[in-house]
Amino acid sequence: MTQFPTVLAGMTLALASPPSGALAQASPAPSAQRGGQRDFEWETGTWTTKVRVRRNPLSGEAPVWVEYQGTSVVKPVSDGRANLVELSVTGPKGKIEGVSLRLYNPAARQWSLNFASYRDGMLTAPVYGSFDASGRGLFYGQDMLDGRAILVRFIVTRVSPNEARFDQAYSADGGVTWEDNWNAVDTRR
Repeated sequence: MTQFPTVLAGMTLALASPPSGALAQASPAPSAQRGGQRDFEWETGTWTTKVRVRRNPLSGEAPVWVEYQGTSVVKPVSDGRANLVELSVTGPKGKIEGVSLRLYNPAARQWSLNFASYRDGMLTAPVYGSFDASGRGLFYGQDMLDGRAILVRFIVTRVSPNEARFDQAYSADGGVTWEDNWNAVDTRR
């Protein structure tokens, strides 16, 4: 579970709505005038990806981070109503390879982000969310970590046309505090 983000990763309980108060405080709902189907268009293409993965999330111990580097290839699917991210990064603990399927729900004006690792071939449950007026994507879900229920927050930030950040954090206290466990910086090739 700690080898890849819940989104781009593993969840057992999908949310129809975000954790109590978490999304409502963090991200305004998309306006009625703005659809979100094109929210990921800017990301289409090939990226150099640098990833940091926390090996011991929510352990109470000093963080142990492992770094990986490789590529992400983002392709639109179904006229932009979905996209596919192919990830392949290598580091001292081996490879992280998989595919993320992002699907847009026009009725809810939300995206679901789903990940499957090539390591085990399992498709994870999604995290759900949308992009706010500033273009930052906020996505929330539930997961299990070492037998306990946790919340997951995934943030997508377009830094510039040629750089993006992807940050995942876990919360064991209902969203009061968050601990990063996955950080990725993508640079357009």
